[in-house]
Amino acid sequence: MNRLIKIILLDILKSKIVLVYILILAILSWSSFALEDNSAKGILTVLNVILFTVPLVAILFATIYLYNSSEFIELLLSQPIQRKKIWLSLFIGLSLSMIFAFFIGAGIPLLIYSPDIVGIMMLIIGSLISVIFVALAFLCSILTRDKAKGIGIAIMTWLYFALLFDGMVLFLLFQFSDYPIENAMVGVTAFSPIDLARIQILLHLDVSAMMGYTGAIFKDFFGTSVGLIASFLLLCLWVIVPFTISMRKFRTKDL
Repeated sequence: MNRLIKIILLDILKSKIVLVYILILAILSWSSFALEDNSAKGILTVLNVILFTVPLVAILFATIYLYNSSEFIELLLSQPIQRKKIWLSLFIGLSLSMIFAFFIGAGIPLLIYSPDIVGIMMLIIGSLISVIFVALAFLCSILTRDKAKGIGIAIMTWLYFALLFDGMVLFLLFQFSDYPIENAMVGVTAFSPIDLARIQILLHLDVSAMMGYTGAIFKDFFGTSVGLIASFLLLCLWVIVPFTISMRKFRTKDL
């Protein structure tokens, strides 16, 4: 299994797409800190990169890679290797490559310009977001054998979590503005890994006051050690649940 992970990892890291991804992240991150007069503003700009660019690249690249590797996967299935090990090796290889690309592109400037708890938190959040959307890519790709349809599902998944989910939450807030639903909003955020990541970073930047009463509610829960552990456990569940579902489908799917 370790040898298989190494082969997959080396194959991915040689991809020109990964190199371009590292270059784009580096340009966006370095320029964000260089153009702002303080690191806090640069961190907010990098946060937008982490919340939008990183998930999009992770889910698209992983989905396309899985479809393009269908012949390689079928070759592995003809060998005396358990399906579980093949799927897990692909997941680990893709996840490590996305984490490596994120660290080289955005992690180095973060550690240089923000060598504190906020910078470390953004590194952890960015890595988790990368792995989460790789796991979602595995689920999208196993749902259909049609490459175009699978990529379409992946794009819609990213679009839902990046844009549509926030729109739905705002709609609910406006519709039920006369009711005390702020506490319920804390629970709603569990259904979006991007929102969980955003809240954690904003709370560590002490800008939750700009979020009004709802921001105070978030700070009361997510700002505590219990809330911090709960949010990270929820992010870990966003990795485990989609990948476990895809694993079960892969073990029983007729390829």
